[in-house]
Amino acid sequence: MKKKILDLIEEQKLNDLKKYLETINSADFPRLFEELEEENILIIYRLLTKEKAAEVFAELKPYMQEKLINCLTDVELENVTDEMFFDDEVDLIEEMPSNVVKRILKTVKPEDRKIINELLNYPENTAGTIMTTEFVDLKENMTVEEAFKKIREIGLDKETIYTCYVLTTDRKIVGVIDVKDLLISEPKDFIKNIMNPNVITVSTLTDQEKVAKMFDKYNFFAIPVVDREQRLVGIITIDDAIDVLQDEIQEDFEKMAAVIPNDQSYFKTSVFKHARNRIVWLIFLMFTSIITGTILAHYENAFVSLPILVSFVPLLMDTGGNCGSQTSTLVIRGFSQDEIRLKDFFKVWWKEIRVAVLVGIALAIINTFRIFIQYGTGQLQLALVVGLTLVIIAILAKSLGCILPMLAKRLKLDPALMASPLITTIVDSCSVFVYFQLAVLIFGL
Repeated sequence: MKKKILDLIEEQKLNDLKKYLETINSADFPRLFEELEEENILIIYRLLTKEKAAEVFAELKPYMQEKLINCLTDVELENVTDEMFFDDEVDLIEEMPSNVVKRILKTVKPEDRKIINELLNYPENTAGTIMTTEFVDLKENMTVEEAFKKIREIGLDKETIYTCYVLTTDRKIVGVIDVKDLLISEPKDFIKNIMNPNVITVSTLTDQEKVAKMFDKYNFFAIPVVDREQRLVGIITIDDAIDVLQDEIQEDFEKMAAVIPNDQSYFKTSVFKHARNRIVWLIFLMFTSIITGTILAHYENAFVSLPILVSFVPLLMDTGGNCGSQTSTLVIRGFSQDEIRLKDFFKVWWKEIRVAVLVGIALAIINTFRIFIQYGTGQLQLALVVGLTLVIIAILAKSLGCILPMLAKRLKLDPALMASPLITTIVDSCSVFVYFQLAVLIFGL
């Protein structure tokens, strides 16, 4: 694709290039633009139709949008904003620096600017910030024939026409109807007789992640958004829900890796910012690991008397950390899918304890055989210390992997904060303490 486009530009076959560009899906342009020089990007973009240019623009990353805006004339920018849906325009304005925002708003019609300002005023991460006001609304007393006439008249400028909403005169929603239902109905049928009166709605202040999960639960293509008076003010479409879920997943992964969340892509984030996002957690975890060192120093006499004890410390610490990480990952995933709730605390904890006992016993047996093979069958006390430690730290680690995310959820924090790095650091200290305490008791050190 890239080679063909560059060849057509070099040969000045712009008409052929324009036709070829129409065959490329809008979602494929961002990757293409990443690989091209700025002058070629501008040539390609100016050859796109108004509708396609707006679609492509909405797909671009913020830094690429800013670069393109700086290259476009005011007329070209106005053509782009005219074709964009309101939710995409709001996303664009939120991502751009103030000087670019001023230029964008200059190209927006006054009536559209009013709507954009209203959407921008909703609290961050709520349904109001990701909804669009461009939807098809019908009346109960309309016939199917009249409904299709209205859809044909206004549908071109709406984000979706597949789901239509039936409103009263004061814009309260009383029903929902799909185009499929209209197609299989008779032209003279009334909307009120074929609509679905059981409408699931969200408010403008509903958390956007909760809204996104509703798409998966109900298999919707769009969800209506109502205000405090239950009037329909907008809809959220499935493409916006997918964007929210992707952002939430990325944020959770970053928190689970002890990295401050970052909206920019990996390559577009500077080395300094990468370091800044990671150093805070690393410093915190480094200082918490001092506890482990203090415990080791306390039991110095034990491993001086029996040096072989030291060789098992990495194994026990790694095993404890891995056990805790497994549980925390599953619990955090359960929270994200609404499978686990705070009321399930004891149910989840009891299950993890039973899993830990089985896992711990299995690991203890395997390590007993390993010790007997490596050091001889006379090392029964050593096998007992290591085996008991494995069972105890498995129970402890899996308990912490369950309790800490639950605690975070209870405190209205993101459970992902209590993921692998933090749990591993805590379990490391506990593993060393339990191990040497058992060694002191069993060996009589």
